[in-house]
Amino acid sequence: MRIAPYGTGSVVKTAIFCIIVIIAGIFLPQPGGSILVAAALLFLLFTLYFYRDPERAAPAEPGLVIAPADGKIVLKQTVDHPVTGPNSTLVSIFMSPFNVHVNRIPVDGTVHDCQYHEGKFLMAFDHRSMSDNERMEITLDTAAGPVWFSQVSGFVARRIVCELKAGQEVTRGSRFGMIKLGSRVDIALPASVRVTVSVGMQTTAGETVLGGMESF
Repeated sequence: MRIAPYGTGSVVKTAIFCIIVIIAGIFLPQPGGSILVAAALLFLLFTLYFYRDPERAAPAEPGLVIAPADGKIVLKQTVDHPVTGPNSTLVSIFMSPFNVHVNRIPVDGTVHDCQYHEGKFLMAFDHRSMSDNERMEITLDTAAGPVWFSQVSGFVARRIVCELKAGQEVTRGSRFGMIKLGSRVDIALPASVRVTVSVGMQTTAGETVLGGMESF
């Protein structure tokens, strides 16, 4: 199982902590020691599971926009977005702690800018978190026009990782970062993209098609 490079430090620290707890548990009176050992093993297994980073195969068909995150679509609405313009479609994907949390590029393009915003830590399924929570907002210049997406911290998640830089060329489906623990990713697509997903659908980052460019 591949571990996300963004989580290597956390996995190592957790492993060291759990090994110490397990050794201590072995020498403690029973059954308390066994319970402590079992809890440490479960915590270590969950940490490895959380930071898993499976390989994904992006669809080859040109003009498609794919999901930047694993999770469940909790919002889809038409908006006048300051970056993507009038009649844009805003899609929000909620990630539970049990989803893969590695984020992927939704469409080929060039990074226009990345803007970090400090903020609150509301529950990620609360739609106010889009504008109120800590987040990293990214804009891509693409064949469909500007595409905007945002990594949003949740109540538990308080660590955003984003490796993108302005001017960087990016490829659909490639990894670019992650949000640790429960969180959400919002994406605004211009009117030139026909969005085909609906609220309630499950998404797989790098594979699930959100929509396609009208010109293709």
